Amino acid sequence: MSFPLLTATAAVPAIGAIATAAVPAAKRTTAKWLALLFSLATLVLAAVVAVRFAPGAKGPFQLTESHAWIRDFGVRYELGVDGIAVALIALTALLVPFVILAGWHDADPLEDVTPNRRWRPTQGFFALVLAVEAMVVISFEATDVFLFYIFFEAMLIPMYFLIGGFGDRAGADGEEHSAKLRSQAAVKFLLYNLAGGLIMLAAVIGLYAATADQLGSGTFSLTEIVQARADGKLALGTGTERLLFLGFFFAFAVKAPLWPLHTWLPGAMGESTAPVAVLITAVVDKVGTFAMLRFCLQLFPEASSWATPVILVLALISILYGALLAVGQRDIKRLVAYASISHFGFIVMGIFAMTSQGQGGATLYMVNHGISTAALMLVAGFLISRRGSRLIADYGGVQKVAPVLAGTFLVGGLATLSLPGLAPFVSEFLVLVGTFSRYPAVGIVATVGIVLAALYVLVLYQRTMTGPVKAEVRTMPDLKARELAVVAPLIALLLFLGVYPKPLTDLVNPAVDHTLSVVDRHDPRPDVAVKADAEAAK
Repeated sequence: MSFPLLTATAAVPAIGAIATAAVPAAKRTTAKWLALLFSLATLVLAAVVAVRFAPGAKGPFQLTESHAWIRDFGVRYELGVDGIAVALIALTALLVPFVILAGWHDADPLEDVTPNRRWRPTQGFFALVLAVEAMVVISFEATDVFLFYIFFEAMLIPMYFLIGGFGDRAGADGEEHSAKLRSQAAVKFLLYNLAGGLIMLAAVIGLYAATADQLGSGTFSLTEIVQARADGKLALGTGTERLLFLGFFFAFAVKAPLWPLHTWLPGAMGESTAPVAVLITAVVDKVGTFAMLRFCLQLFPEASSWATPVILVLALISILYGALLAVGQRDIKRLVAYASISHFGFIVMGIFAMTSQGQGGATLYMVNHGISTAALMLVAGFLISRRGSRLIADYGGVQKVAPVLAGTFLVGGLATLSLPGLAPFVSEFLVLVGTFSRYPAVGIVATVGIVLAALYVLVLYQRTMTGPVKAEVRTMPDLKARELAVVAPLIALLLFLGVYPKPLTDLVNPAVDHTLSVVDRHDPRPDVAVKADAEAAK
């Protein structure tokens, strides 16, 4: 038997979570280094997955693993990756070490830990981060719908405790943060996502019943269901397929988050520490948009096309609504949260534009948004930890006393507004081109989101970093070595992928082409080519 590389990539952070949680209470530093070591080991395995993956190889999935699990119900432990999954696994494995380094002191107790204290906050924090990583990675790998569903829901548990138990100690008013607000944000996050998950569970059961009725035995295997449809052995009725699609899409839209199911995100990000906020929007939320590509489009191609007009409208509202609310924010973290809602609108729009440029751009957007949001939010977290406030009005003139901090904050902000030369520009451009080629009106209106992004980012920088130096920031230190080690690689990646995105495009394009072939959609022909063909025919 070949080495189970995909299982190992998910198992290493899971083992790391257990090992970190088991570290004695008094050895907090040991727990931190252990968590960092396991996250780096996961990164190495993710790199091996990327190297072993051959983008041009035959078949939708590679490095596959398949074992019987619950035979009576057709559930299998089935893993496999395409180019989209490989890119997102690499993103997850890359960001978690930076999350751990950035949150090095976030979970340190305010008082000394006594030997008899049962709850170990530092160990618990890093163990939960690794647990989230393990569940996200296996969600990207799962090709069995039921297996995916289990970890899609299970990741809510560690995220709930990270938000509610390890929230930001500096409130928006600069005073000690209220545990009540953290608890409310965590509960709202959990309830919204559980509601989506329960609706999806009903759809998962319905899918199993439909396959059992037509194939003789029920199955949750994505590859088997797609192949059975292609062979004409499985034909879901129009009404059934649309209902099942809505059940899946609702859960993914909550996770994404897509307007109007987004309201849990600003509170969750605002009440979390900056590293946990990065974990939410740069890692966990990507599972929702990824699942739209892998499951919604491939399991329910007719229903996906049927729902496209409405979904594009919702995506367009997300783009404009998120950007407009970001412009009016007084809280730095909530501004980044609303900006992310706008960006996820672009991602969903690209997915359902049903073009190779749109879906390729949406996949690149998932990766580039993860890197740019991580850079901006982590630098914002370093800023907030120095001043003790999230309010934009409490800052001013920071670039004069902490120029490196201000410079990295500016680069992260410029990446967020998709400045040419930085990685998000490529993905946003492809999404707009892909959307415009099939839905010109949607593409044109979506460009307003770009203008609004420039407004909220530049106003944020102006109010916090320029102008007279406020008394409270005169002694603010610049970025330290550990903080530079977190930010510098992210900035370098934004620059590299902005100039040379080919490694990512080569990785994801075959998977995008496969998805479009399953949905039976093709890129629209340019008007010039159509006219030329008409003239040639004459």
